[in-house]
Amino acid sequence: MSKIKLADISTTAPKKLEKDKIKELTTQIRTELDELQNLLFAEHKHAILVVLQGMDASGKDGAIRSVMSTMNPEGVDVKAFKVPTQAELDHDFLWRVHQQVPSKGMIMVFNRSHYEDVLVQRVHKWVDDKTIQKRMSAINDFERLLTVHGNTTILKFYLHVSPEEQAIRLQERTSNPKKMWKYNKGDLVEAKLWKKYRKAYEDVFECCDEVPWIIVPADDNWYKEYVVAKTLRDTLLSLKMKYPALND
Repeated sequence: MSKIKLADISTTAPKKLEKDKIKELTTQIRTELDELQNLLFAEHKHAILVVLQGMDASGKDGAIRSVMSTMNPEGVDVKAFKVPTQAELDHDFLWRVHQQVPSKGMIMVFNRSHYEDVLVQRVHKWVDDKTIQKRMSAINDFERLLTVHGNTTILKFYLHVSPEEQAIRLQERTSNPKKMWKYNKGDLVEAKLWKKYRKAYEDVFECCDEVPWIIVPADDNWYKEYVVAKTLRDTLLSLKMKYPALND
């Protein structure tokens, strides 16, 4: 597999697509997801882990709100990984993550994830590259464990937003009353490290690819939501699930 270069990948939807038609398709897919999630819960044989990564303002919250909106909250959970607590720092970096993996019948969404410990900490040089390589190896083992022994299907999305679109969205957080709650002055600092983050992400794509990454153009929210929803729908269909029959 050739190394992924984010600079070579568009952040916008393919021009041949019609926005209204894609939004209509997404609505149809959400209806399917409602039934499929119920089937996943009832059969109780598989688990789904959706990993959402991306720069600040890449649209992780919006994707979750849109794609998961029709599903029964009893069968879906979301975990946002923020700055580690002292208790979490006192354990290995995957300790807090392993506690949140989905049980059979569940869909778990990670808003940021275990990858933060090989991205943020690397960019800021809080740990050295040797430690980063060891962590990426541990992540591969962790994902292999979930897949092989946990009957978990992992979907890893990188929401690929452009610096220009990110700047617009971060500015909205200072002017739009409905988005001001998202404002964090630290986001502007992180945005200045764009090139370093891009390099760190590209290394992650190369070194942690046993579970393949899905690069989602994220400048157009309607297309981003469609890709995430369709991928989840197609994955659930591939499990060929059946409702349990009555016991004799």
